[in-house]
Amino acid sequence: MSLSLNAPWMNLDLGAPMRVLSWAINRPGLVTARHIVWREVRNADLPRDLDVIEWFANELEATGRTDAVAFLTSRDLGYHNRTVATVDGVTARCTATTGLSNAERVGTRTDYSHRDWGTINLCVALDIGLTDAALIEALSIAAQARTAAVMDAGLILPHGIATGTGTDCIAVAAPAGDCPYAGLHTPQGEALGRAVYDAIHAGALDWHRQYPQAKGLPLQPETCP
Repeated sequence: MSLSLNAPWMNLDLGAPMRVLSWAINRPGLVTARHIVWREVRNADLPRDLDVIEWFANELEATGRTDAVAFLTSRDLGYHNRTVATVDGVTARCTATTGLSNAERVGTRTDYSHRDWGTINLCVALDIGLTDAALIEALSIAAQARTAAVMDAGLILPHGIATGTGTDCIAVAAPAGDCPYAGLHTPQGEALGRAVYDAIHAGALDWHRQYPQAKGLPLQPETCP
């Protein structure tokens, strides 16, 4: 599994085609893919009247990445985090970018239309073959780990501790297989959860160090990516 960064693009090569489950802008749902890509943007790239899906499709076509599961973020791609966790012979590898400029607490909603969206985008890949049902369960574990990591980073919003951002996206990848479970009591669930937690928590702390004025305060739109 290899990663290449050539701003404004970052490409993760999974090493072989895998089943990938996500709600990414490009190729969402349950698909087979080998590449996961990130595209760094700013609000100036995405005016209000722009058809973002069409624009992004054209961007991907121009760079030969139409077959990739693809994310958009305003987080500086140079701040990505990569982690590996192995439990009982099962390995999970996570690659993530973590920005908190449009941080949100679940069950609340804030207007961030004026701000570049430095969101959380992550891909976690397992080396064990999963059924489609297990891949769905794995996605739930990844979301749980993301939320725990953001909460432990301690960003206080007017409605309470942030649990994520308004535009997070998660992709979970694994070979097709017959393992039916990926919950917290399984090696694959533990490895996946640890890899995601470590990547997002490290990324959130990086963001806090870069923007210390935001920790514990309402975020300032003129300073936070």
